Amino acid sequence: MNRQEAVNQYNNAYKLGQKYYKNAINRGEHPFPPVLDDILDESTVSGRVKLGIVNVPSELIIGVKSAGRVSALAANFMPILDEDSEFATKWISLCDAHLSDEGIRDPIVCFEYMGRFYVQEGNKRASVLKSYGAATIPAVVTRIVPEYSKDHDVQVYYEFMSFYQLAGLYRVQFRHRGQYAKLHAALGFEPGHVWTEDERRSFSAGLSHFSTAFEKVNSEKLDILPCEALLSMLELFSFQEIKDQSVAELTKNLSGMWADVKTQLEKLPLELSTDPEQLEQSLMTKLFGVGKLEHCSVAFIYAFDPATSAWTRAHELGRENLENRLGKRVDIRVYNAFDKDYISAMEKAVAEGAELIFATTPPMMDACRRIAAEHPEVKLFNCALYRHYAGVRTYYSRIYEAKFITGAIAGAMADSDVVGYVANYPIYGVPASINAFALGVRMTNPRARVKLLWSCTEGDPLLEFVGEGITVISNRDAANPIYSHRAYEWGTYKLLDDGSMQPLAVPYWDWGTFYERVVLAHMNGALGNVHSDRAINYWWGMGSGVINVQLSPDLPSGVRALAEILKAGIIKGEISPFKTPVYDQNGILRFSGETEPNAEELMEMDWFCDNVDGSLPGFDQLLPHSVDMVKLLGIIPLDETTEREESKA
Repeated sequence: MNRQEAVNQYNNAYKLGQKYYKNAINRGEHPFPPVLDDILDESTVSGRVKLGIVNVPSELIIGVKSAGRVSALAANFMPILDEDSEFATKWISLCDAHLSDEGIRDPIVCFEYMGRFYVQEGNKRASVLKSYGAATIPAVVTRIVPEYSKDHDVQVYYEFMSFYQLAGLYRVQFRHRGQYAKLHAALGFEPGHVWTEDERRSFSAGLSHFSTAFEKVNSEKLDILPCEALLSMLELFSFQEIKDQSVAELTKNLSGMWADVKTQLEKLPLELSTDPEQLEQSLMTKLFGVGKLEHCSVAFIYAFDPATSAWTRAHELGRENLENRLGKRVDIRVYNAFDKDYISAMEKAVAEGAELIFATTPPMMDACRRIAAEHPEVKLFNCALYRHYAGVRTYYSRIYEAKFITGAIAGAMADSDVVGYVANYPIYGVPASINAFALGVRMTNPRARVKLLWSCTEGDPLLEFVGEGITVISNRDAANPIYSHRAYEWGTYKLLDDGSMQPLAVPYWDWGTFYERVVLAHMNGALGNVHSDRAINYWWGMGSGVINVQLSPDLPSGVRALAEILKAGIIKGEISPFKTPVYDQNGILRFSGETEPNAEELMEMDWFCDNVDGSLPGFDQLLPHSVDMVKLLGIIPLDETTEREESKA
């Protein structure tokens, strides 16, 4: 009986092999398993390591060590020779043994290179077991270690080897740097922790459970690995939560964040909305009133008390303006999350009927993503710049436009050829503001230089500026006009001979304008589906009214007139700070001035103009309270030498 079953199994496997073979030929692809001897360049091999017997994931067995009988198999390891061939006879005999009490006992022998396995002995055994869908195949494995290099795949592989020393699992496969360490940390393990056998089994069981949901969600068979999707989900759910969810719950939650997974792993472009007019009603809505709402519920989530936080106070003023402008058409509620339990605050907002949720600080993003996954009917917005998550829209302002104006004022008012600049965090968008300020300074004082210091590092920038005789200083931007003239805190000001400070100008936010436009767009049906395949960031400038500059009444009339001209030009789109030749500190021409830089170039800017004296601080220079923000939104590159040593460890 076993013999006939084995014959039937061969015929089924043969059909699969022939189908794969013919499709590969039609696609112009190599139809046979790859041969390691043809791939490997011995000059790039660092060494060989015997790993002993390993249960190898069958999908990672992709090729053979040497050509030999490779033409007997298609690249999917299914047979392509007729049933009466010698190969078929031996294959059927092995299959017969597999079906008997004896089973296939001897492990195959293979080489592992760059995370993939190539069979030296046991091609037919591997083929038989693969035909039955075996999850793993026992193998005596020799690892071939490549020389370390700058090649991305080699660097990722070195990270895998470090991970394997701890976890002993080949099932975990990633394709990008840092993902192995990120998974290790996401599971709650300290660096260097060696997994116990129970931990390996627990993780493997959880991964299998997750993979079932993953296969359901990834119905398009996109080029996304299960562990890559799992790592994305671990940003929002603990591993225990994932294990405890039913397959139906996992499928629902993974479906809710699937757009995020694709955005992150497929590197889908960020969609930037730089013009409020893009939120206008669609043609269908204008003609037929499609999707119009008479009323909607809006929630604001605060991380800080508006009474003590200028940032949150600005959003509270925006909320009050929204309420005043739309009146009874909106039901607005505030949820305080001063304890940083953002998820609970958002869940309460959803339970109380919120259709739109505005999360007012960047650290709320992960909570927003989790709520978006669990409640796709709710539209979530996070006040942050340049974070790519399709399920949550982000919003900020092009504050560099206002900084260009204050820079022009600073250059005109400075008594010397040096102007001070206090920057807060080295995060996305900040270098653009610094450079725009420096270009404004140069416009009114071509000889002036901008000395750059950081408030997120040791030392007192103001004391240093005063000690060097610098009289005009740009400090923090005001969250709203109420705070604009506080000495030593806000805006651009001048130190007078008597020690007092003369306010000059300060950029400030008017979030009420943004909130009103977004809420009206939602009510008019023009906001669209937040859960699209693209991450969307609203990055509005002075023309939108979200950002402005308050000018001091004490400004000289000529300087005030210049500032008003610049303001009007920027609002009308006739003046752009960076539409001019711009050289960096190394003398490299960054912008020709012929065209305006695109939004990504401005957001991702990590260099400074040639009239700026200063640089980005390193992580080791940051004050403790600044580290989390910089990790969240920072542009500081990791040291390549450190990365290399860590990957070898």
